[in-house]
Amino acid sequence: MTAYTHLADLTHQINDIPPDSIISRTIFSGDGLKAILFGFAPGQELSEHTAAKPAVLHFVKGQARLTLGDETMAAQPGTWVHMEPHLAHSVFAETELIMLLLLLDKA
Repeated sequence: MTAYTHLADLTHQINDIPPDSIISRTIFSGDGLKAILFGFAPGQELSEHTAAKPAVLHFVKGQARLTLGDETMAAQPGTWVHMEPHLAHSVFAETELIMLLLLLDKA
């Protein structure tokens, strides 16, 4: 068993995003962490929801409108967000978008 996971470029993990679609791929699942890569076609949205665990959003490619609680802001490559459990949030893809979601188990 390898002691690490290495992905040289997250954008190559999702090659084609069909029109009017959101796709997701779990790229890692282990003790205390689940990593899910999302690909959004332009105009697609993850409507408001919450997560039971702390989470991190890392935007890898594209432009998005991100709502965290009552605040709305722009997200672009390099945007990084940590969210406490049960925070209402949503993501709207303004362009083709790749976003990494990290779900963390509290220790």
